[in-house]
Amino acid sequence: MTGTPSPFTLHVDQAAIDDLRQRLALTRLPDQPAHLAGASWAHGADLAYMRDLIAYWRDSFDWRAEEAALNAFPQYRVEIDGIPVHYLRVEGKGAAGGPAPMPLLLLHGWPGSVFEFLDILPRLTDPARFGGDPADALTVIAPSLPGFGLSFAPGQRRLGAEAMADILASLMTDVLGYRRFAAQGGDWGSFVASRLAYAYPQRLIGIHLNLMPLRRDPNAIADPTPEEARYFAELTKWLKEETGYQWIQGTRPQTLAFALTDSPAGLAAWIAEKFHAWTDCDGVIENAVSRDRMLADIALYWFTRAIGSSFWPYYARMHGPWPVPEGKTVDVPTGYCQFPREILRPPQSLARKTYTDIRQWNVLPKGGHFAALEQPAALAAEIQAFYRLLRNA
Repeated sequence: MTGTPSPFTLHVDQAAIDDLRQRLALTRLPDQPAHLAGASWAHGADLAYMRDLIAYWRDSFDWRAEEAALNAFPQYRVEIDGIPVHYLRVEGKGAAGGPAPMPLLLLHGWPGSVFEFLDILPRLTDPARFGGDPADALTVIAPSLPGFGLSFAPGQRRLGAEAMADILASLMTDVLGYRRFAAQGGDWGSFVASRLAYAYPQRLIGIHLNLMPLRRDPNAIADPTPEEARYFAELTKWLKEETGYQWIQGTRPQTLAFALTDSPAGLAAWIAEKFHAWTDCDGVIENAVSRDRMLADIALYWFTRAIGSSFWPYYARMHGPWPVPEGKTVDVPTGYCQFPREILRPPQSLARKTYTDIRQWNVLPKGGHFAALEQPAALAAEIQAFYRLLRNA
């Protein structure tokens, strides 16, 4: 069942902002052993950094400015299958007399939000403003993933990538009337885009990914090529050192939700550590992502109380099949761009076993997991080039 979209403007009550500041003022910090002082971040969030970030969030961060930046774009909410789906819809400014801009479903991941897209949206919808070709303009629909942020209501059912894809297919076709559309995503957005392409191939013009969501089996091939062996070694290390958060979120999401719904400092540490580990930042998050925009993302999780629901794709994946079933393929046109500090960088030879119609595969010189935040111009150019390729085919 789908409802009728209503215009939406984000406004957090001042009482909630005041409550947040009071909680931050009462933060009780853990210790950091002196003998580990030279290994900051090696064991998780760094004490000195978090002390400074919490003080900045409490005393200097301007939520109203970030709120206004989001509200500068047209936003809507609509109920689909009992889920209040929030989305931005920004019309493309195409060439005069040319065809209507292609509709693009732009998808974030975890621990992200629509705040990731504020810098890339104008580049995608109005390329002429940045010296580009207006023919490359896209009409962008950027939802808060169902169960995340503004697409969450307390008590609602929890969703994995497959259910998210079904809801967003309904958004694009049943609510917005697009018979065919494009999709782009990183992190969980790449899983949802891939699931859409597998489950609704007739609706997808093509998908573009900045994370390649392949099954994570370091023993998948008995006789790997040198490039495949490099990837499997990288994967083995990542599975050992970097997946603790997945096991907690994927097995006991509700327990962790108590801590992070009650403690803004704990929430900030849980998310900031990922910004440190997954961005191309040379050890300083703010080299890659502005502190204010990162805190806007964290604060949105705080104000919506959606952190527990956002864990659920991990639980669904650990207790169910991969979003693209084993032995099945994604056969719609696919583009991919690989950033050097992405969490995993599989070779094209492995990707082609699942994605049978890869039309574009580029390796970029700078950037990490949060590509739309870190490198909005580069990611926009990759997306535009891919859909230009399809448009001119």
